[in-house]
Amino acid sequence: MAIPSFVVDLRASVGHHPLWLSGVTAVVLRESDGVPEVLLVRRADTGAWTPVTGIIDPGEQPAVAAAREVLEEASVVAVPERLAWVNTLPPMRYANGDQAQYLDHTFRFRWVSGEPTPGDDENTEAAFFRLDALPPISSEMRTRIERALRPEGPADFEF
Repeated sequence: MAIPSFVVDLRASVGHHPLWLSGVTAVVLRESDGVPEVLLVRRADTGAWTPVTGIIDPGEQPAVAAAREVLEEASVVAVPERLAWVNTLPPMRYANGDQAQYLDHTFRFRWVSGEPTPGDDENTEAAFFRLDALPPISSEMRTRIERALRPEGPADFEF
């Protein structure tokens, strides 16, 4: 996973100490022959299938960050329809010892154009999958997709 330059700069000052970072998840939906599909990417670092995820750059609007990540990681143009879920992920430690915790903003997106293909080195595959034929995905990612499937309503918040 590519590390944003602002995180590299922060790490130069704080070392491996925990960083609080804002992230996004883009659940991109489209219909193909009347059947709903969701965009997933296969991560190069873990091999896991996930919706597109990423880190919000300083000063960047969350929905803009999610759209940018979709284009960069999957070569797809999509527009946000609604914020679906805001939640804090558990603290994590990367293989190099860096620690982080993320505030994730999960968005429902509508596909506009482009056929999925990995747009950078963060993913090895990108594809749309029928909702009833998803590849193996974690329960956490499945929950993000489920929360985004509602076409309307307020975002979900954890208490």
